[in-house]
Amino acid sequence: MARKSLGYTELEWTCPNCMTKNKGTQKTCTSCGAPQPETVQFQQGRTQQFIEDEQLIQAAKAGADFHCGFCGARNVATNITCVQCGADLTGAARRQTGRVIGAFKQGEAQTVECPHCGESNLEDQAFCTNCGGSLSVEPPPTAPPAAAQGDTSAGAKPKSKSRTGIIIGAIALALLLLCIVLILALTRKQDTLTGTVQNVAWTRSILVEQYELVTREAWRDEIPPDAILGSCELQYHHTQEHPSPNAEEVCGTPYTIDSGTGVGEVVQDCEYRVFLDFCEFQINDWETFDELTIQGTSLNPAWPDAQLSDIQRFGEREENYVVYFATDEGILEYNPATESKFLLCRPGSEWLLSTNAFGKVINIEPATN
Repeated sequence: MARKSLGYTELEWTCPNCMTKNKGTQKTCTSCGAPQPETVQFQQGRTQQFIEDEQLIQAAKAGADFHCGFCGARNVATNITCVQCGADLTGAARRQTGRVIGAFKQGEAQTVECPHCGESNLEDQAFCTNCGGSLSVEPPPTAPPAAAQGDTSAGAKPKSKSRTGIIIGAIALALLLLCIVLILALTRKQDTLTGTVQNVAWTRSILVEQYELVTREAWRDEIPPDAILGSCELQYHHTQEHPSPNAEEVCGTPYTIDSGTGVGEVVQDCEYRVFLDFCEFQINDWETFDELTIQGTSLNPAWPDAQLSDIQRFGEREENYVVYFATDEGILEYNPATESKFLLCRPGSEWLLSTNAFGKVINIEPATN
């Protein structure tokens, strides 16, 4: 998918010394003055809005901020020396970039209450900014004391039902595996018995094609140049990663990516459904005009024949052969794949028949005296 940029938004970071929330572009804590450590990551702002400050946007595009190797102060990517201690920033560590911070929801961010201390936290945070407790902790279930102590009274019945469900599931799985094994065994099982050719039959057919003006359908760029173009309509053709004429843009939920500057880029993953002209056209071409079929019950199969006009020709051919064997298990049918094998099946001749578990003849061999 193609990544589409929607704009930029200011992020936040939480001071690990005093737990104060600071704007992403603020490099030192507004409460205690401590610099933002390299390990402290940016978060979505409580209010998520697109920014229009071109200077902040250009800074985000220029590259991630540096952290001075001597004093730890955060510096913009264009600084050569540290703004706090004046140290050379050559080789200084850049902040992490490209991390997906979370879905972008323009407006006031939703908050959740910490189940431990009651502090309000952003909904996408895993731990409370006040006490550090997990925000995903759920209150313990209020199970009856009897069930907790293994009582076999009414309070313990759900546990028994759960065990019964597991047993039923295991039995169902075992039966399914048994059925699969039986099917495989039946499919591979083969029996051999003797059969005598009682009758044979064959069917042969051939198409007659005629060269005439026909109506076809195709994508517009696939229509031959000598065709007569008819009506067209836009239909879905394919999906691609870049926009183009007659393309429908389909995008996912906007999300924010950390640029390492305190400003996040809001993007969407998009793809483009392309619609092209699908048209009717007329052109002179070979079209099926008729089908000729003949049948017989001898070992002399033949092809249909007919007088063709100057604009007609024979097309595809199809042949089918059947041999009927008399066996101790009744009359069995066999379909030779080729004419040569069919011609060997003379009425009265004996053959060894290989059958599968369903009684279908799958192969024949001459019987030896």
